[in-house]
Amino acid sequence: MTKARAAVLRRRGGPFRIEEVTVADPGPGEVLVRCVATGVCHTDLLAVDGVLPPASPVVLGHEGSGHVAAVGPGVAGLAVGDPVVLSPAACRTCRTCVGGHPMLCERFLPLNLAGARPDGTSAYQDADGQRLNGHFFGQSSFASYVVVGAHSAVPVDPAAPLALLGPLGCGFQTGAGAVLNVLGPAEGETLVVIGVGAVGLAAVLAAAIRRCGRIVAVDRNPERLKLALDLGATHAVDAATDDLPTAIAKTADGRVDCVLDAVGTSATARTAIEATGFGGRIAIAGSHGAGAELTVGLSAVFGRTIHGVSQGDSTPAEFIPQLVAHHRAGRFPIDRLIRSYPLAEIGRAVADAKAGRTVKPVLLH
Repeated sequence: MTKARAAVLRRRGGPFRIEEVTVADPGPGEVLVRCVATGVCHTDLLAVDGVLPPASPVVLGHEGSGHVAAVGPGVAGLAVGDPVVLSPAACRTCRTCVGGHPMLCERFLPLNLAGARPDGTSAYQDADGQRLNGHFFGQSSFASYVVVGAHSAVPVDPAAPLALLGPLGCGFQTGAGAVLNVLGPAEGETLVVIGVGAVGLAAVLAAAIRRCGRIVAVDRNPERLKLALDLGATHAVDAATDDLPTAIAKTADGRVDCVLDAVGTSATARTAIEATGFGGRIAIAGSHGAGAELTVGLSAVFGRTIHGVSQGDSTPAEFIPQLVAHHRAGRFPIDRLIRSYPLAEIGRAVADAKAGRTVKPVLLH
């Protein structure tokens, strides 16, 4: 058993409470990781609000990075001290996992949102010995120590800045993967990104890596649009503009090959479809509209391909090291998106994220 500090959510809506918790030793196929840093993601906030499970009391957090502290029975390829980025759990045996799409695992929801290991147990207890739900997206890294399945711990270059890398396991992986793995724009094609928060800005960086001809950023926040232009977007469109699809098409000179909806409401998804030219590709990666319905006419879909994106449809063990390499080469400057906070200031980090003052808050353990 290991003592740890964790931000515990005791009731729906919060607040988080910093508590001493106990973390079990890693079991077969698991590793114990000492967290260095954890990103705060919009998905964490959906869980705080009760839009997503698991139930309270719970330890959330799913963008962790750290060092392997102990290795359970049967684990190969990881050793104590290895730097790792944590990624969601996948069964590794279903049709989609075997087919090379582990982030589309057929058991993704129960494995990552049930608040428990696959056998129903939790590695987390509070100071009174009471169970805490955990294993959120395979980790629950709002704690200084976490138990994860070994396949969720991705080894990374020891020379890379580990305190910046946690969001590669979710938000940055989602945005970059939506471009590099799903939409796949060719050099010179036009890509539109609706919503330039953490996911959307990672997509802008990926579009620059792919050398898109036009990269159009769409948002209501002028500071975010300015940052997008600094990071490689060629054009910016105010999302408050009347007839937004027409404004996007005009900015793109009438040619829109790909659109990423990084917001995920009915309105933004409809805009993405309507703004895309015939034969174009649309990826919907946002989750702000969880539970919302989308109705479009068949004529709007005609000739277009629509993808729902989970975690950038990546294989984390391969894709996260690729993103680390891009960062080290200066092509993926995620440091421009991050602001660090002590774990004890998680409340301020969440408030800054909701207010748009910080693109990607990262908690330091």
